[in-house]
Amino acid sequence: MIGDPTDKSAARKKLTREEVLSNAESFKEQASHFIDFEGENPAIVKYNNEWHDKLSFKDIIELASNFTVQQMIQRDMFQKRLEEEKPIFLHEFLYPLAQAYDSVVMDVDLEVGGNDQMFNMMCGRDLMKSLGKKDKSVLTMKLLADDSGKKMGKSEGNAVFLDETATDVYGKIMSWTDGVMASAFELCTEVPMDKVTELLANTNPRDLKMRLAYEITKINHGEEGAKEAQDHFVKTVQNKEVPDEIEERKISEAKMNIIDLLIFLELATSKSEARRLTEQGGIKIGTAENLVAVTDVKAEIDLTAGLIVQRGKRQFVKIVK
Repeated sequence: MIGDPTDKSAARKKLTREEVLSNAESFKEQASHFIDFEGENPAIVKYNNEWHDKLSFKDIIELASNFTVQQMIQRDMFQKRLEEEKPIFLHEFLYPLAQAYDSVVMDVDLEVGGNDQMFNMMCGRDLMKSLGKKDKSVLTMKLLADDSGKKMGKSEGNAVFLDETATDVYGKIMSWTDGVMASAFELCTEVPMDKVTELLANTNPRDLKMRLAYEITKINHGEEGAKEAQDHFVKTVQNKEVPDEIEERKISEAKMNIIDLLIFLELATSKSEARRLTEQGGIKIGTAENLVAVTDVKAEIDLTAGLIVQRGKRQFVKIVK
């Protein structure tokens, strides 16, 4: 609920218990592509409020006595905030303690996480030793990052989610920068590393990215889904054609303002987003043979049968009556 401060230049927004539970369900649904939550030896999702909510203030003080302020303050992002005179909140110090206590309660043998989690996971190792339990092993994994070291993720706006359609997965990967290609092939595909080395050395950036998008989409959506997604991308983005199959939405109105139309068609989630898309030339309206950009946010659109509304390069909706 308080959020991990790792790599953050400011305190994270606190979440409600309901938001956390909703996120957990979404995680489980997406992770089920790769993790078995059923069967003879299912993975188990635990909620640490089961033990955190039972801690008294005295218990927290006792646990906190196993760590020093120097341990916490040495973290890179806290040092950066001090230099920039940005606040560091006390609850952010307590986050590694809370994660460390999880290891103790669950009697963890091995904790696996991204290499940005090294500090938090080592706190758990230290706490296990301090309380005389046992040595806990820690295994870190590489993070998906570009060649400058900037990691990919939701906060950076370049995340790809496992519950997205094959078309969206493929299209989003094609928008990644060239600098992430090597890391993405290593961490997100099953292509052998000797082959990856060969591809990186001998393939032009566009074809290399298409191969990457295909390989990742194939893992999540199968060979057929990856082929369809690639064909869709080539047709709609490279060749700038309208796809044969377009989502249809029935509208009874004869005319509608462009902003209201985008929200109705679910091509925008808010009026501000709809205005931004329109003003920046991201919306085209017309026939398959003649789609024209609409940049006037006050435009009134005649809603005739067969009219096509396009957002960006890949999203199309056809009006039916």
